[in-house]
Amino acid sequence: MVDRFARFRRTPLRSLVGKSPRSVAGQVFLLQVALILLLVACAVFLLLLQSRRSTSSEARNRVVAVAQTFAHSPGVVAALGTTNPTAVLQPAAEAGRKTAGVDFIVVTDTHGIRYTHPITRLIGKPLIGDIRPALQGKAHTENVNGPLGREVQAVVPVKTADGKVIGVVVAGMKVQSVTGEVNRQIPIILGTGAGALALATAGTALVGRRLQRQTHSLAPDEMTRMYEHHDAVLHSVREGVLIVDGDQRLLLANDEARRLLELPQDAEGRRVPELPGLEPGMAALLDSGREASDEVHFSGERLLVVNQRPTDRGGGPKGTVVTLRDSTELQTVSGRAQVVGERLKLLYDASMGIGTSLDVARTAEELARVAVPRFADFVSVDLADAVLRGEEPTTRAATLRRIAVCGVRDDYPFYEKGRLISFPSYTPQARGYATAHSELLADLTTTSTWHVQDDELAREILEYGIHSLIVAPIRARGVLLGMASFWRCNQHEPFDEEELALAEELVARAAVTIDNARRYTREHALAVTLQRSLLPRALPEQNALDVGYRYLPAQSGVSGDWFDVTPLSGARVALAVGDVVGHGLHAAATMGRLRTAVHNFSALDLPPDELLSHLDDLVGRIDRDETSAETVVGATCLYAIYDPVTRRCVMARAGHPEPALVHPDGHVTFPDLPAGPPLGVGGMPFETAELELAEGTQLVLYTDGLIEDRRRDLDVGMDMLRQALAGHPDRSPEESCQAVLDELLPSRPTDDVALVIARTRALPPDRIANWDVAHDPAAVAGMREAVSGRLEAWGLDELTFSVELVLSELVTNAIRYGSEPIHVRLIHDLTLICEVADGSSTSPHLRYAATTDEGGRGLFLVSQLAKSWGTRYLAQGKVIWAELTLPVRPEEV
Repeated sequence: MVDRFARFRRTPLRSLVGKSPRSVAGQVFLLQVALILLLVACAVFLLLLQSRRSTSSEARNRVVAVAQTFAHSPGVVAALGTTNPTAVLQPAAEAGRKTAGVDFIVVTDTHGIRYTHPITRLIGKPLIGDIRPALQGKAHTENVNGPLGREVQAVVPVKTADGKVIGVVVAGMKVQSVTGEVNRQIPIILGTGAGALALATAGTALVGRRLQRQTHSLAPDEMTRMYEHHDAVLHSVREGVLIVDGDQRLLLANDEARRLLELPQDAEGRRVPELPGLEPGMAALLDSGREASDEVHFSGERLLVVNQRPTDRGGGPKGTVVTLRDSTELQTVSGRAQVVGERLKLLYDASMGIGTSLDVARTAEELARVAVPRFADFVSVDLADAVLRGEEPTTRAATLRRIAVCGVRDDYPFYEKGRLISFPSYTPQARGYATAHSELLADLTTTSTWHVQDDELAREILEYGIHSLIVAPIRARGVLLGMASFWRCNQHEPFDEEELALAEELVARAAVTIDNARRYTREHALAVTLQRSLLPRALPEQNALDVGYRYLPAQSGVSGDWFDVTPLSGARVALAVGDVVGHGLHAAATMGRLRTAVHNFSALDLPPDELLSHLDDLVGRIDRDETSAETVVGATCLYAIYDPVTRRCVMARAGHPEPALVHPDGHVTFPDLPAGPPLGVGGMPFETAELELAEGTQLVLYTDGLIEDRRRDLDVGMDMLRQALAGHPDRSPEESCQAVLDELLPSRPTDDVALVIARTRALPPDRIANWDVAHDPAAVAGMREAVSGRLEAWGLDELTFSVELVLSELVTNAIRYGSEPIHVRLIHDLTLICEVADGSSTSPHLRYAATTDEGGRGLFLVSQLAKSWGTRYLAQGKVIWAELTLPVRPEEV
């Protein structure tokens, strides 16, 4: 404002009078004329374009109409059927051309040979143009380079009464003729534009003259009155204005300056050092004449913002112009705004710093750390034990566990972290927990209710210097989770009502996150419980493999990784490892369904490739039947069967990582196992691989979470697995599992990990007996004698009767209903296994025979004597097996 006022004072009166409204009207007139000229030019250009377009469109419509009219003229169809169509059509075409005002009418046959043309030497020549649409019964227009130059022509078919196309009529005009039509319209358009420009310019001139008359030129007396009115404006502004000349004499002071500086009425005309009441700093500034920008000076109890500028920059008289602004109230408002800004910044930092994880305890610690020291000196957070378990707490008793304590010092006089605290009903914490309302204790020395919790501890708190307390309930979605306590020491003012509202807002933001963490804890616990209930709790008893295993859940929650060890018939053992895509309850439940399916398919003694095919169909059905948004994308699986009798292992995989083999000499290999598609993809068969494993070989099965990581490539993970397994052939499977996890995994993996390491065993040859049986019922007796001798050698005389009876029934069924070869095998393992193999694939069935039936009781007797029995199909034939429980020795008891 000072600069504007100085410029106003320096502006000569003559320059103000010289700016007449006529010059303004002239500028408006020129601007309007330029705008009208531009608009008229655009309009003329658009009219030319429209005229050209309309003329071209009219020319096309004309040639189409002429061609169609001539094509439908009487006699054209008859003329085309004569031997000399040109004699009839040429005169008619020329007459029609002249009448219609087109440049040519040409009639051709269906091959495009002209019958007519204005240039007679072109008759009999091919037409220049496309007649294919006309031969299909369609009329069309086109631009061609014809004998007359650039032409616009319409091609129309000539049809008989039954719709057959027998010729083509082509009518057209030269483009030059069309352009001539446009050129003839240009003078009219330009004349119209010139007339519009002249008319608009005349109207603009009239408007300019009217503007000049209505603005009235300012006379010198009017400029004088305007100059005199500046005093009224000067004294009405809310800023103080002072003008001091070069001799430090006050020339002018408005009313606001007199009020702010408390100047006397006769201040104008006096020198600045002589003015009474000026503060020394203000007097020195006015006397110095230097330039100042927003300097703050005191005037009594007021805080003034002062600006000072010289007046002689533009050649004016020497002196200064000073403006004064009262900022006392502004400073107060600024201080409050700063406090509000700090509180908003605290809430913003709380929203960003609280809830970085779905952990209840960590979220409570984040709440305490955010509030210290910007809001409170000490913060304690107490939650109900049910919240830590993911359950909803009750408000019937204020028994809370201290989850977090944070302060400006570590020697705070509060209950330690982790302690279970029972608050009496009349303490602020208990009242707040019961009513879900915050409480403010501005002065702890005058309040006695909080002493009853622990009178000795209360004295320590007061002696420590803590004097103010806010207790705020942690409440979210209608559930009361706990209490937060904010404490202040002597270095800060006590809490007030505004800060109580801030504490409630701070706790409310943390409460939602704590409740989310509580809900996640509950869901995570449910998912982990479900998954662990679906995984094997203990390995079954078997002698084929020495098995060690590990399962580690992911950091983010449960997943679909699983494994299984299943004893099969013939002392064989099946190993299965799988991984369901996804995380959470859905993946765990799907994993349970697949593991149950593997158990059922294993009970049928299916080979690995057939078992994976059935699993693939199952996953496909799950995908099709899934109705929720979280659908199963697929799963991977590796299934292996190890036979300790032959030391052979048959395995197949569906999109799963290949297993590792640790040989007895300690070196590690990854067998070339055919890679099938993941389960649920479908359409591709699975292949098996059969390996012969030396006794003591370790078979390592795992899921991809063991070797895959964001920080390393898959090949690096495979090499790390190889290094963790190599060189330790004598290490037990349990020790190998732990060594692999220590080498490859961080403390909390990002994905579930299932690891199974199985060391192979071989059944001694003296525990196996084999016989080939002739296809003759008389061979059964000899078979019984041989089996009796073998059982006696094994010390199993007590089972002789049962085994002879079982084998007699099974061998008799094989001789009667099966085919050669027939083979009997006894295996002395954890149970006595009797196997009868034959070349037939017919499966026996257990049935209950009537009292009058002569047969049908054999398999019933087998089922009663054996622990279990069943049928296993081979590539050719089948095996019927039965397991009998071994007698208990006294030393075993």
